[in-house]
Amino acid sequence: MSIVTIIEYLGTFVFAISGLRMASAKQFDLFGAYVVGFATAVGGGTTRDLLLSQTPFWLDTPGYLICTGVALVFVMIFSRYLIRLENTFFFFDTIGLGLFVLVGLEKTVMLGYPLWVAVIMGMITGAVGGIIRDILINEEPLIFRKEIYALACVVGGLIYCVCHHFGLNDIVTQIVTIAGVILVRFVSVRFHLSLPALKGEEKP
Repeated sequence: MSIVTIIEYLGTFVFAISGLRMASAKQFDLFGAYVVGFATAVGGGTTRDLLLSQTPFWLDTPGYLICTGVALVFVMIFSRYLIRLENTFFFFDTIGLGLFVLVGLEKTVMLGYPLWVAVIMGMITGAVGGIIRDILINEEPLIFRKEIYALACVVGGLIYCVCHHFGLNDIVTQIVTIAGVILVRFVSVRFHLSLPALKGEEKP
């Protein structure tokens, strides 16, 4: 099993938990919660693979379905503690974001695409699952709010490009990329940093 596959499973687990956590807050039944968790976990990677003319990664093995099931059991067992912790969703979502951005970058580069395409695919892999999750639970997608989210994915992609430019080894590149995404998210939320809003004319 390659390091990318291991990271993909880890990302699936933590992103599934972020989706399941929000589904539980909305009091979805077990099946509905599983669907939300699974869509959160595989939505970005599926979109990436389709754009790159690849078979969606989760169709080759039932492992990702099982991984989401394990996440569901985890949430069921520890739901009382997870709901009490206000920052649980943010924590799991941010970790999953960093992991999936790296997976998107690595897979795109392995397919022979240039780094600028890899940056875009890294962002798609990290952000699209959250968009699908928010739509399914009837929330405004986080990516469209003032919080820095997709931009954190782009920053991670740029860090990855810089590491490649200077010839850093794979492990260092992977760690620094994931840490960069997570750090940008944590700092932006901690200090309430955001991009300026596009202001249009108000309706009468």
